Amino acid sequence: MIDQKQPEEQKHKIAPVQIYWTTVTYKTVAIYVVLIFSMIMLALYVILPDWTSAMVRKATSAMSGSGDAAPVTMMTQARFVNLDGKVQVKKVNSVQWNTADLRMTLDKGDLIQTGADGVARLTFADGTTYTVKNETLITVEENSVGPDRPTRVGVSITSGALDLSTSGWETPGSQAEVRFPQDKSVASLRENTRASVRNDPGSNQGEITVSTGSASLQRGDERVELGRYERATFTPGTPASKSQVLAPPELRQPSNLQPIIVPEPKQTPVKFEWLPVPGAVHYTLYISTTSMFSHVLSEKRVTSTTTELTGLTAGDYFWKVTATDAQNRTSEPSDASRFTLAAQGRGEEMLLEVEGTQLHGSVVEVTGRTEPGATLLVNGQNVGQIDKDGHFQYFTPPFARGSQTIVIIGQNRRGGTAIKKVPIVVP
Repeated sequence: MIDQKQPEEQKHKIAPVQIYWTTVTYKTVAIYVVLIFSMIMLALYVILPDWTSAMVRKATSAMSGSGDAAPVTMMTQARFVNLDGKVQVKKVNSVQWNTADLRMTLDKGDLIQTGADGVARLTFADGTTYTVKNETLITVEENSVGPDRPTRVGVSITSGALDLSTSGWETPGSQAEVRFPQDKSVASLRENTRASVRNDPGSNQGEITVSTGSASLQRGDERVELGRYERATFTPGTPASKSQVLAPPELRQPSNLQPIIVPEPKQTPVKFEWLPVPGAVHYTLYISTTSMFSHVLSEKRVTSTTTELTGLTAGDYFWKVTATDAQNRTSEPSDASRFTLAAQGRGEEMLLEVEGTQLHGSVVEVTGRTEPGATLLVNGQNVGQIDKDGHFQYFTPPFARGSQTIVIIGQNRRGGTAIKKVPIVVP
């Protein structure tokens, strides 16, 4: 055998193989995963903020085991927003009446009763508002409010009167109802609707009047559709009577939130003006210091569409007008309008500058500068904090869509006054 050997120089050409490695701990891997996940979620939030927020809420509810508890929380969001005079509540699980307060939440089965001087305004989570008039007894019947499903709210009126209004609903098929227990009639209001309801247990007569929007009245197999300025009157065992009602007057002057600055408020006549209503023979003007008109300061009947009133002191006032025709039929009250009567200071004018406004949805942020120690009112609401250098920042309550005016009234320590009007448009 011949032993074949490779040449020596060929062996030296083969390079040795070298292997390098780096130790990576589980902690490092976890950190990188969290960083990558955070970057992905941040990008999704920038692109799809609503979807991302919803996913985070669902994940949090699932991990905490509270996924079924969220709707229950939302179902107890009916509460009082205004109370005046004697208003009592009897909870569904209680046998005694308690004085109503703004901290109460209202549940299905709760009874609400107002006295001779009592008025209450309550609101549900879907935006439906019920104003309970004096000497009225109602029961909370429905309060079903939850995400991504039709809402259903309602009350039963045993006696008395109430006004109600609905807003624009996010979920189709939502309902706001008033039940009449004497014959189980149900009035259902559609979105963006305002109506007045009365129930007289003495005559057993129920009534609903629509001033804006539309509603329907269901009485067994009978169904009555109601539009703007239409009224349905009914008693058990007889068909409902449908009629046209007078339109309420449209107020002109003073305009809503208008400031009236005069040297002597009590001696200066305030002029009120409204548009005529076809068929009306006289009008009644009401003046109050509250938006619910639980305490009427003045009630004046006139045949014209203008009148003047003297004797009002400086302060905030609300006014409304009703129309009455030759058959003595009276319209629903007009939308209440608010004005401010202020005394003109005898000193020099004060510093008041509006630096800017910024929309946050339907809320407006107002920033500006005034004199330190001055008092400011924005649309009749007090500006609680003014910086030492006079700068102020104020967030208004939500505005309705459309053109609006922000009125700012200021008064300094020397008696000087100033007023600024800022027009805005809420999309």
